[in-house]
Amino acid sequence: MQKNPFYHGGLHFTCTRCSACCRFDPGFVFLSETDVKRLASALDMTYTQFIDVYCRWIPAGGGYEQLSLKERSNYDCIFWKDGCTVYEARPLQCRTYPFWSSIVLSEESWKAVRAECPGIDQGEWHSKEEIEEQLEMREKEPIEVRRR
Repeated sequence: MQKNPFYHGGLHFTCTRCSACCRFDPGFVFLSETDVKRLASALDMTYTQFIDVYCRWIPAGGGYEQLSLKERSNYDCIFWKDGCTVYEARPLQCRTYPFWSSIVLSEESWKAVRAECPGIDQGEWHSKEEIEEQLEMREKEPIEVRRR
């Protein structure tokens, strides 16, 4: 954690479910074992079935691959259809947005993402402690990895 982060006084954020972070741009939604179990259960599938249907393996270097959700040909998330169809079971990466280390690194990075996300600096106030808890959750829950 940063010693004296710009968010020391907390930040406002409420998800408006605008789907800007879920659509039109290529990207990866990396999954942990916990994510896969939660999503598979919500969709009444086995762990393996879920991976076979909804996931892809992304080269991660060093002979490893990381598990990510598939995306549609227009780059929409595989679970986006007039909104998130798995919102209650969504992956940790989605649950912790925008409290990612790359976004809360500086006030400048926070403001840059605000241009894309209408929920940033709006609604619910999150304390420094809550933000750091979100950051720690991402660090503590490892992404599913396999050898190529």
